[in-house]
Amino acid sequence: MSKKVTTPSSATKPKKKDLTISIIDFLTENNDKQFNYKQIAAALNVRGEEGRRVLIKVLDKLRDEDMLLETSRGRYRINNRGLMLDGRFERRSNGKNFFVPDDDANNIYIPERNSKHAMNGDRVRVQLLAKRKRAESEGTVVEILEHTQSRFVGVLDVQKHYAFLVMDSKYLSNDIFIPNEDINGAKSGDKVVVEIVEWPEKANNPVGKVIDILGKPGQNDTEMHAILAQYDLPYKYPEAVEKYAEKISATIDEKEIARREDFRDVFTMTIDPKDAKDFDDALSLRKIAPTQWEVGVHIADVTHYVRPGDLVDREAENRATSIYLVDRTIPMLPERLSNGLCSLRPQEEKLCFSVIFNLNEKAEIKKSRIVRTVIKSDSRLAYEDAQTVIETGKGAFSTEILQLNDFAKQLRERRFSSGAINFERYEVKFNLDEKGKPLGVYFKESKEANHLIEEFMLLANKAVAEAIGRVPKGKKAKTFVYRIHDVPDPEKLDTLNSFILRFGHKIKPDGTKVEVAKSINALLDKVQGRPEENLVETIAIRTMSKAVYSTKNVGHYGLAFEYYTHFTSPIRRYPDMLVHRLLESYLEGGKSVDQGSLEDECKHCSQMEQVASNAERDSIKYKQVEFMSEKIGKVYDGVISGVTEWGIYVEINENKCEGMIPIREMDDDFYELDEKNFRLVGRRTKREYRLGQPVSIKVARANLERKQLDFIFT
Repeated sequence: MSKKVTTPSSATKPKKKDLTISIIDFLTENNDKQFNYKQIAAALNVRGEEGRRVLIKVLDKLRDEDMLLETSRGRYRINNRGLMLDGRFERRSNGKNFFVPDDDANNIYIPERNSKHAMNGDRVRVQLLAKRKRAESEGTVVEILEHTQSRFVGVLDVQKHYAFLVMDSKYLSNDIFIPNEDINGAKSGDKVVVEIVEWPEKANNPVGKVIDILGKPGQNDTEMHAILAQYDLPYKYPEAVEKYAEKISATIDEKEIARREDFRDVFTMTIDPKDAKDFDDALSLRKIAPTQWEVGVHIADVTHYVRPGDLVDREAENRATSIYLVDRTIPMLPERLSNGLCSLRPQEEKLCFSVIFNLNEKAEIKKSRIVRTVIKSDSRLAYEDAQTVIETGKGAFSTEILQLNDFAKQLRERRFSSGAINFERYEVKFNLDEKGKPLGVYFKESKEANHLIEEFMLLANKAVAEAIGRVPKGKKAKTFVYRIHDVPDPEKLDTLNSFILRFGHKIKPDGTKVEVAKSINALLDKVQGRPEENLVETIAIRTMSKAVYSTKNVGHYGLAFEYYTHFTSPIRRYPDMLVHRLLESYLEGGKSVDQGSLEDECKHCSQMEQVASNAERDSIKYKQVEFMSEKIGKVYDGVISGVTEWGIYVEINENKCEGMIPIREMDDDFYELDEKNFRLVGRRTKREYRLGQPVSIKVARANLERKQLDFIFT
């Protein structure tokens, strides 16, 4: 922020008129920035409780008069927007529509009559309407710039001359009308995918056609395909792409081997989950001096087989990532590549892109290089096998595994002492029968064997990013794909601190990056094994920024790395393929690529990663509801995991299944939401239900269609 604007200070009560002018002057001068009231108070030299109270009143008044925009709760900037805005249209499950502007300012309410039938997620142009006093801002959609969703999943209700799609999704308030000729052989009660073909301006219902029949509701394959279709994700591989992949030659000729460093005689192994088939990373180890070792991180050379713009590449680019549902993997690449040609299977010669490190006994890097290699893995281990060797010191390749684990432990310790944050979250997993029915729930936790692989993958990703991004002073780095994780918002850290105080914990919300990170780690250590552990971890994760792909490097806060990328999983992530290609070009002296088009690729990959993550979460939620559907009437201990105006979310301690106690079931009082303190409070009894509070619940209902569990208090 630039120069300070002076107003009456200390304990004297500032005049509202003077303060109004000062605020407008200050925010106009900093019109590209946003500030909270503390920052504005400091800039205007407003001190004392009374001064701050007046400041907040003036800010609220200026916001109500549309002079200021409240960009997020408690953050303001000058309102310099016009009457037309571009942004994203959002349909909420409560039936309300909102417009989220590109300028990150206040959301704008769009009545259904003014929606122009925009779909959830559409990019639209909105005209602001004259604001009524004390009413929320309203707008009207004047143009739909880009449709993002035209396909919907639901159950078909066939009448005599037409049908309706009754949807799983809560984001379209009207069922879709389907003429008889567009039912395409589907029967009443089938779960289908329908594409909207038109929505006449004066019609209540959109018109659509059936484009795929998924099967009968409740069947495992039907429901998993429905989740994918709901997010417009593929649930089958295009035949043309698979046929193209089948024609890719598996032969590695001698000329190709001669161009590469030969690691076929160096001890190499893979360590992966026991059910994995796509082994895209391997580690090699050899002693090169009395106190020095060479560790190779070998990554499947996918881009040797997949050429830019070919059929496989275009499909992979569109998917951007493999998707991991509870019972299946939807691969980014055809099986011929992911489980065959590119998978680093034992006793097979494989082409790799590798980072080779020379490490001393303290796991310090003395030298490193990035090279194309050919390897031949000696062994394929599951994490459980490697963990047994680590715990007992016995077993095949114990010398190599123990040495690599010793290095990994030192690398990990150094990373955390540099300010990396230790978010160790368990994964919810299911024991499924042959039909996909959940028989039980268990939790998968990371152990030393997982950390061993993780640390060397992190090291390789960091080394690759540094090789391109870290250039001599005065030289410009070439355009590259970085995996970035920005510093957390100070206000969110303050909110986290306020929240955890009720459990007797605290963090350092300001200070250096390392100080803040260490205080978060201390918090995560302290809550281990305590009732509030999962809750505090969840809130702490929400406090963090999202990690994304970008050509604009800001470092990776969570890992405490100045340079970081994704290089180590090209079988399952498209950004890694982009990195391989850029690396190959730049190592051979190629020119920097166009930043604009690469940034667009980064945005697409970040977006698809988020969509895949949502689908994965939905599949877990579906299985949790299916599992609990046979537990109706049972009583469990849990913890309040969410507090909203429509009810209380509770997570069961025993199996981490989450359900809701609807507000309508809480009929002993009228409960009001105290958003600031994460609680519902009874108006008459003053009884409160707060986030993190232990409760006892009974399972009341399980709605598989909506992936929803309803509980009641016992």
